[in-house]
Formats: sequence, structure tokens, C-alpha cells
Amino acid sequence: MSTTGAADGDEVCAVAPGRVVLIGDHTDYVGGLVLPMAIDLATEVRGRRGGRTVELTSDQFDGVARFDVPLSDPRTAHPDWARHVAGVAAVIGTSTGFTGAVSSTVPPGSGLSSSAAIGLALALALGATGDAATLARACRQAEELATGVPCGIMDQLCIAAGVEGHALLIDCATETHRAVAVPEGVAVWIVESGQTRQLSTSPYAERRRQAETAASLLGPIRTASLDRIAELDDDVLRRRARHVRSECDRVEAFAEALANEEIAQLGPLISASHRSLRDDAEVSTLVLDELVTTLEARPGVFGARLTGAGFGGSVVALTEPDVDLSDAGAGGRRVQPSPGAHLR
Repeated sequence: MSTTGAADGDEVCAVAPGRVVLIGDHTDYVGGLVLPMAIDLATEVRGRRGGRTVELTSDQFDGVARFDVPLSDPRTAHPDWARHVAGVAAVIGTSTGFTGAVSSTVPPGSGLSSSAAIGLALALALGATGDAATLARACRQAEELATGVPCGIMDQLCIAAGVEGHALLIDCATETHRAVAVPEGVAVWIVESGQTRQLSTSPYAERRRQAETAASLLGPIRTASLDRIAELDDDVLRRRARHVRSECDRVEAFAEALANEEIAQLGPLISASHRSLRDDAEVSTLVLDELVTTLEARPGVFGARLTGAGFGGSVVALTEPDVDLSDAGAGGRRVQPSPGAHLR
């Protein structure tokens, strides 16, 4: 991957948003459909290029990420958060250092893809070039290299290609996407559960292996017949496949409802999505389930679901525009569909 950009000594500022998944979790790593949205919580990397050392501080993490480039093994970087920095530096092949700071309003461990936001902002700050898909693939590889978590392409592609005022319908089999406008009659709220988690210590990788095993028996799950899925002997594989197949159908229906401003159809779809994530994908928790139930009982809430990989993190709720969920859960925040990663 090529790098270019500002001359040594010039100040650089790169910004990458977090993302919320409106619908379509645990489908991306088997080529399914997803509908995430870049949001107005973001990570910023500001500093100057030059020399042969990368040195960064963070307002969210302790210690200093410091290493020389070029770098061969990012897993040797310390402290732990520095591995994300080192992974990006290694994958894009930078041989120019960078001194600066990382600041972020994306809370870590909340299911809003803080790690992918850091990766995309760092890639641009270090001089990576290419279209959104190229940057997304590089940052996906960097995250897997640094953490060992076999993530899909959704987070990085949404953050790289986000469009203001829109969500993105992504076909993860082809890595193609199209923007879908979010109607003014819908407000998007992110409500933190207070239950944090790290993907590297969660059952995420196990869930992916199970879905991939089901795909090896069925072929592409997105187009597999429900009858064929029902014939799988293994109950776990059957439920994992059923989630992917039904969730892809819900993603298509949700995108169509958004495009046609059929707001009444959105709530039942995301509520059904949460039940599938709870029962078939088995990635919810009691804390998340109780928060979803509480939110759905509030006036003006169309529906709610866990968002992201699960096992903790946040819930996304769709509401009428005048609803206030700031007091819900461990704290709610209304977010806006925002542009993707860019140099400022």
C-alpha cells in the first residue's frame, strides 16, 4: 500500500468517526448484508511527520506508543493500545515517523468501533492513500494483525466511506456499498449499557468460527434456503445460520423502509434483530436485554437492539425526533449520520 501526503514537519490532522450498526450484526464475516452508520463521535490524530520514530499519546489510554519504523511485528509494541498504532504502521508500510496525539469522543468498549476509528485516523495521518475500500481492507488487516481478532470488513468500510445524512448498505461478499438516507422523522440514539467488553477476550472469534462452519456446509448463508438450514444436524450451527439468513432479510427490508420513509416498519425489524442476536447468535447479555426492554417501553421509541459485536457495549434505539433518552441506561446520546474518515 502506498503512502504520501504532507511533507516532513508539516502538521497533519486526520479524523475518523465511530459507527453504529442500525441492523446487521454478525453477518459481515460470512459475506452477509449490513447497515451501519458513521456517527458524530470521532477519533482525531494530530501531529507531524518526520524521522523514523512513531510516538503518540492518547487521552483515553495510559502510556506512550513509541516504536521505530519500518516495523515487522506490531504485537511487540507496548502498551497494549500501541499495537493498534503499530499494526497500521506495519500494514501500510510507512517508513516515516510521526509525533503527535490521539484524542477521541468514541468511548472504548462500547460497541461503537473505537478501534477501527483509531485505525482509519492513524492510516490517514501516517500518509496512507487509496479509495475507501482499499483503506478499509488495510485497516482490517492491521487490526487482526495487532489483536488476533478475526474481524469483518463492516466497521472499517463504514468509517472509511461514511456519507453525511446517510447510513451505508454494505454487501460484505462483494465489499460494495450504497448510501441510504436517514429520514428526518427518525432520531438515532446510542445508549450505553455500562457493561464494557473487549473482543479479544469475548466469544466473538468462536461465533465467527461457528458461522463459517455452517457456511462450509450450506454455501453462502445469505442465499441458503430456510429448509436447508433447518436440516442441519448441529443445533448450534443451525441457529447461527438462521441468524445470518434472517438478519440479511431484515437488513434488506430495513434499507427499503428507510428509502421509502416507511418509519413504522423500522422498529419491528430492529426488535426482531435483537431477538435473533439474543437467541440464535447468542451474543447478548442480561444487561443488554433488560436495557432493550426498558427502552422499548418508553413512549416515542420505535425499537431498540444491541449494536456491534455484543457481549456488552451499547444499544441503538430509533425514536421520534422529540424523544430524549439521555437519562437511559448508563447514559444516552443522540447521534447524527456523519461523513467518513478524512484529513482536516
